[in-house]
Amino acid sequence: MAVTVETLDKLERKITLTLPVGDIQSEVDSRLKRLARTVKMDGFRPGKVPLSVVAQRYGYSVHYEVMNDKVGRAFAQAANEANLRVAGQPRITEKEGAPEGQLAFDAVFEVYPEVKIGDLAQAEVERIDAEVTDAAIDKTLDILRKQRRTYQLRPHDAPAQDGDRVTVDFEGKIDGESFTGGKAEDFQFSVGESQMMKEFEEAVRGMKAGESKTFQLAFPADYHGKDVAGKTADFMVTVKKIEASHLPEVNEAFAKSLGIADATVEGLRADIRKNLEREVKFRLLSRNKQAVMDALVAKAELELPKSIVQSEIDRMVESARADLKQRGVKDADKAPIPEEVFRPQAERRVRLGLVVAELVRANELGAKQEQLREHIRELAASYERPADVERWYFGDNRRLAEVEAIVIENNVTDFVLGKAKVTEKKVSFDELMGPQS
Repeated sequence: MAVTVETLDKLERKITLTLPVGDIQSEVDSRLKRLARTVKMDGFRPGKVPLSVVAQRYGYSVHYEVMNDKVGRAFAQAANEANLRVAGQPRITEKEGAPEGQLAFDAVFEVYPEVKIGDLAQAEVERIDAEVTDAAIDKTLDILRKQRRTYQLRPHDAPAQDGDRVTVDFEGKIDGESFTGGKAEDFQFSVGESQMMKEFEEAVRGMKAGESKTFQLAFPADYHGKDVAGKTADFMVTVKKIEASHLPEVNEAFAKSLGIADATVEGLRADIRKNLEREVKFRLLSRNKQAVMDALVAKAELELPKSIVQSEIDRMVESARADLKQRGVKDADKAPIPEEVFRPQAERRVRLGLVVAELVRANELGAKQEQLREHIRELAASYERPADVERWYFGDNRRLAEVEAIVIENNVTDFVLGKAKVTEKKVSFDELMGPQS
């Protein structure tokens, strides 16, 4: 049967579907008969409910199910015969003026766009590299030592200094009024480690146990607490206790306490280097992959299916609601979340997904089994029992699909880097590991 496809917009199409009323009624009658053999209703034995009673009770819902099934199959068959790649779900409405004995429906939908990828040889990509230095290992050692430090009470007249742990009571007020989170008792923090705002640390530094002080603290305009952001508070702080910190020495005992197989200082440093090199590898992959994806999107021309973009926006809104709910926000499922906030990100995700899919299809960049196994081995290597982690990944198709997506992105990254104009850039370990904008 020839299928007539009407073009409504760049990606929007319309197909008219017709269904014989007799076929629909026949299927409804068949389903009601099957239902009558098992349905339970008061006043009747199982399987003995009259068909007319079953039809009266369930006729509408069965008819609705049959219509959905029939129209859905008719649309899928028509789209297949017309060689259409349908994007998203069609909007199907009943059409008036159908021939006698027929029902007609208009199916309006979008198709996937043609993706044109420009000459990748003209794309410019900056590829970064970094190495694990002895300074990076020393810094990691310092972090491990701080995590295992002990404290000893300082003399009563000793002033608080950087590295000390202080126990304080404090209360802040804005225009003479208390505010949420502005008061605490027996609150502990380490001086000089940026656990508190700069003005707070400066006020406590040099104070002695038993002393009190008042000072002003200006909250930045972008402070996470909106009630106090951009405002200045008057604080009173009382130091109750000052403890000096003592870091463990880096020796064989320290290495043993960390569970290092080769419980020597050299073995500890080698283990740290191995873990840092693994983290550096993944960070470099992520950063360079992002640079490639940016270049790839810039070289592509395509129209975005509105339905796919809307689905992505809906997913992001639901994710935001789930995050609010996890944070304990009341009525998170009803919180007003403007969709337009997510539109730019949703459009980029859809655009990138379509471009990557086209590049993978055209160049056979799909994930191979050995690539999946190798990537999972790398992920599992940082755990105490790698074999258990590998089984955990291979035991769930959803987790395997996530790994497959990453491997495909890596294949695309390597493919583009092999064709583009690549500029090499060396970055420091700290720059690589620091937060990205």
